[in-house]
Amino acid sequence: MSQRFYITTPIYYVNGAPHIGHAYTSIAADVMARFKRLDGYDVFFVTGTDEHGQKVEQAARAAGLDPQTFVDQISADFQDMTAKMGVSNDDWMRTTEARHKVSCAELWRRIAANGHIYLGHYEGWYAVRDEAFYDESELTTRADGTKVAPSGAPAAWVREPSYFFDLSKWQDKLLELYETHPDFIAPTSRRNEVTSFVRGGLRDLSISRTSFTWGIPVPDAPGHVMYVWLDALNNYVTACGFPDETAARWPFWPADVHVVGKDIIRFHAVYWPAFLMAAGLPVPKRVTSNGWWVVEGEKMSKSLGNVVEARQLVATYGLDQVRYFLMREKAFGADGSMSDQAIVSRINVELANDLGNLSQRSLALIARNCDGVLPARHPGTGTGTPSEDDAGMDAVAAALPGLVRDHLERQGFHDALEEVWKVIRAANGYIDRQAPWALNRTDKARMGTVLRVLVDTLRAVATVLQPFMPDSMSRMLDQLGVAADQRQLAALAVPLPDGITLPAPHGVFPRYVEPTA
Repeated sequence: MSQRFYITTPIYYVNGAPHIGHAYTSIAADVMARFKRLDGYDVFFVTGTDEHGQKVEQAARAAGLDPQTFVDQISADFQDMTAKMGVSNDDWMRTTEARHKVSCAELWRRIAANGHIYLGHYEGWYAVRDEAFYDESELTTRADGTKVAPSGAPAAWVREPSYFFDLSKWQDKLLELYETHPDFIAPTSRRNEVTSFVRGGLRDLSISRTSFTWGIPVPDAPGHVMYVWLDALNNYVTACGFPDETAARWPFWPADVHVVGKDIIRFHAVYWPAFLMAAGLPVPKRVTSNGWWVVEGEKMSKSLGNVVEARQLVATYGLDQVRYFLMREKAFGADGSMSDQAIVSRINVELANDLGNLSQRSLALIARNCDGVLPARHPGTGTGTPSEDDAGMDAVAAALPGLVRDHLERQGFHDALEEVWKVIRAANGYIDRQAPWALNRTDKARMGTVLRVLVDTLRAVATVLQPFMPDSMSRMLDQLGVAADQRQLAALAVPLPDGITLPAPHGVFPRYVEPTA
């Protein structure tokens, strides 16, 4: 039986349209899911939309729509963005679905049955935009007296009946989780941040609201709806079939990786494992958080008019080019800057020049000098004997899948791509040193060996790049003569058959040229 791998994005909040930050997180999770499939895993990949809460109710009212109609429209927009980013999710979760309401009610009942929920009154500072409660020490005060959360959202004092979760009792268990599972939170900066927050002491958490109605009803408590984060976080077990532990997907729980934005790490690394432990369910294995994008040095905001729409970026530069740029330009947990100049540079320098030209040169020489037939290597005596340069090229290509695998296990997308580009740069050096175009006139056997080394190297490169650039690498593997059923990582152990006829080569990555007016 194949090993299972379960990965999720956060379910995206539907109070506004999707942007590049949502696309980035989804593409990162998609790369992980696709790589694991290539590596022989049975993968379950979930994304979706978070559709309840006071903020959504207010946004729907402002749009002149009832909440369900409003969330239907926004969720459909997110689904369209997800599809246009080439994301290969296996399920699309919506928190307004009947299956999720059943799941949330059962989670609540289990936590309550275990004695971790009690009725009281909530009185304190609440930021509607964040759907979050804050201690006064976390707030700042503007000149006009408005209290502001760390996110910049205004906070207001509220008092209402509320059910509470005894979060304060879970401090030691959470710290033990972080200590015994040091990879539970990534990157290290976020792990340190969360650990410090928990060590500072936890307060019981209000988990129901009575001042609005757009939410999942609390079981046996008329007038109360569940706190939106309890509802939202539970989607990860809903997707696995909870509470039906005989469901086909239940064995995927606990999740291997939750991929989230750094602004919601506290909810996923503090509240979520505490809820699960209180319900008697296993906790996820890892929560990894990505950084933010800024545009031309400025944080994206509607007021500045610099919010990047991912689909427009794809329309301008191409899907695989955008996917590559997002995974290549910055380390996953760090913030990074996006600009048209940076995107064009990655496309023209790395995709078109480094990889595209390497592939085109190698395959064009085979088409022209070998009648389009994949040459064999020439071991043994004579002019075709493999050289030390050949062996070196073979070694770095053979090591590549393992290096990429190791980096992706830590969500090191940028580092994984750097390993690939080390091989590409080495191959460009190899072809320049060996000059197979000159060998065609002096030593055809040697030329054949050099070209075969290049094809085998390109095959390894294109195979591991499939999760990042699926369509482009599919075309490249077609040109390299790799059968559609031989594109798994394990297939690299089996050499391509000598003498197969390769298709006519054509460029995979055109240079980007700024359109003229």
